[in-house]
Amino acid sequence: MRFVALMSSGIDSPVAVYLLSKYADEMLLIHADNRPFTDDREVEKFLTLTRHLQKQVPSKLLPLVVPHGQTLQTYKAHCDNKFTCIICKRMMLRYAEAFAIKEHADAIVMGDSLGQVASQTLKNLRVVEQAVSIPILRPLIGYDKEDTIQIARKIGTFELSIAPAEGCTAVPLKPSTQARLEQILAEEQKIKIDELVQHAITHAKTVTL
Repeated sequence: MRFVALMSSGIDSPVAVYLLSKYADEMLLIHADNRPFTDDREVEKFLTLTRHLQKQVPSKLLPLVVPHGQTLQTYKAHCDNKFTCIICKRMMLRYAEAFAIKEHADAIVMGDSLGQVASQTLKNLRVVEQAVSIPILRPLIGYDKEDTIQIARKIGTFELSIAPAEGCTAVPLKPSTQARLEQILAEEQKIKIDELVQHAITHAKTVTL
């Protein structure tokens, strides 16, 4: 099988990649580059994590950095910012689905854990996943944070994930925890979704490990 994984530089998604790697011959790791809402260290952390994981897993890992900052800038300029994190994830899933179709991948892997953050309430998870039709695999869905940290320490990604970097400044102060699909669809009507997705995937950069 072949998977596309959304991988940040945080603790959860590298663990999700590790857990599902045994089921895939190849995993395309898509990293949403949030600059200017983060700094260069965030992308470097992703690449460092990927290089480390490649030594730990049987799958071939193919890192891909997708520019996401323009999408965030456009959304924050024109839409209700309390939905930023939900729209952000829906957009990242659209990038992943586009590459999954291109590369004939079977599913998208995400590091979601139920209720860990605002965008991961059950209601918000449902709204997020309705942006795409491809299957989404969430190996950490029933884990609490300490469960995930224990695995991250075991596989050597924890210290890499907590290395200094600027967190995403696009995150709203009061994010919505109970979004409705009709609300999100109305917000997405305010921006040109297809153009933003096309720009992002066209300007994506593959990285050689």
